[in-house]
Amino acid sequence: MFGNLGTVGLAAALTCLLIFGVPGGGKLKPLGWWTTVFVAMLAASSYKAAGGPFTVVPDAAGTVIGFLQGFLKGLTMPALALCVLIFMLFKKLTTKQVGFTALLFFYIATGAGGTWTYVADAIENARVGLQ
Repeated sequence: MFGNLGTVGLAAALTCLLIFGVPGGGKLKPLGWWTTVFVAMLAASSYKAAGGPFTVVPDAAGTVIGFLQGFLKGLTMPALALCVLIFMLFKKLTTKQVGFTALLFFYIATGAGGTWTYVADAIENARVGLQ
């Protein structure tokens, strides 16, 4: 039925899921906290691979990152990712706020290297393999 979504289709579908799935109101229940975090992880990784109009999110995140690194000299990407994670876990956030914060976190985390980079690289490799 869905065949070959491709990276742009995956990014679009995950964005729709975050936009329409978080508030709910339809036949299905709204997305929960952990589901929203997981979808945001996949979405942030697919934005990197999809490019095009989906670069709006990485560009916005890059602006925030650049500001913070200019404000706090020596702030590394892993330290910034940890700060965002601490904020996300200890601050009472709505599910919609969790979605936006998780997008920022996973974008930073993929730039920091390590485990989260593998997800983004796997989606990027799938895109390259489909061309």
